[in-house]
Amino acid sequence: MSFSEKLLQLRKEKGYSQEALAEKLNTTRQAVSKWENGQGFPETEKLLMIGNLFEVSIDYLLKETEAKGSREERGYYVSQEMAEGYLSHQQRSSNRIASGVCLLILACLPYLMFRQEPAVYSILIILLAAAGIVVLVSAILKDEERYHVLEKEALLLDQGYVKQLTERLNRLKGRYAAVVIVGAGMVAIGGMAFLLEKKGISEGALIPYFPVCVVLIAIGAYVILRASTLWSSYHLLIDNEKHMNRRNGGFWRKVRKKLID
Repeated sequence: MSFSEKLLQLRKEKGYSQEALAEKLNTTRQAVSKWENGQGFPETEKLLMIGNLFEVSIDYLLKETEAKGSREERGYYVSQEMAEGYLSHQQRSSNRIASGVCLLILACLPYLMFRQEPAVYSILIILLAAAGIVVLVSAILKDEERYHVLEKEALLLDQGYVKQLTERLNRLKGRYAAVVIVGAGMVAIGGMAFLLEKKGISEGALIPYFPVCVVLIAIGAYVILRASTLWSSYHLLIDNEKHMNRRNGGFWRKVRKKLID
């Protein structure tokens, strides 16, 4: 079978009209008609979208002797528009999650600052904790389901675009590394004060600085969560094969296997 015959067969199997298929591929009905009549051939991006839509391998579309491939064998095609949308979504989502965690940590402040006034610190703790929970819930509610597939499937991206992403990440790498190091340092300093006091080493000298330590921990957690989430989002697109290997291997693979068995 030629490409035109396969496309016609796949379209009919799905029950799509030429107009419906054209809409899904962001092209015209005339273009689809020409492809099915053997009068033209889709560009590479459209070919990848066709394979993704009908869940067949590119080899199946191009080679007459190739059988249909599975979704896992060919990968899930990700357009540049979808990839950029995913990165923007992750940036917004990481900001909400980091802000929610930050507020929950800061909920400890009222107790440290107003220990002699239970009514005051109780109300403030409830308000800060509630605000943190609301922000976290909003992050969950505003999560876009269409991007979930990117974390589950092997991805197929244009190599030119992958190169652009790599160059962009290389420019941001120093900034992300610095932010994570600073954030980790703030968390370590803040946590060390509580640890020294718990062990009785500081003999109460650090207690007046506990509110400052809580703020340091909160800010440190915020910047670490934001930077690490954005970093991992870039690597999901750039080094997708490594991501899939980690996801399908090790501890979680054994857990899934036991659950299935």
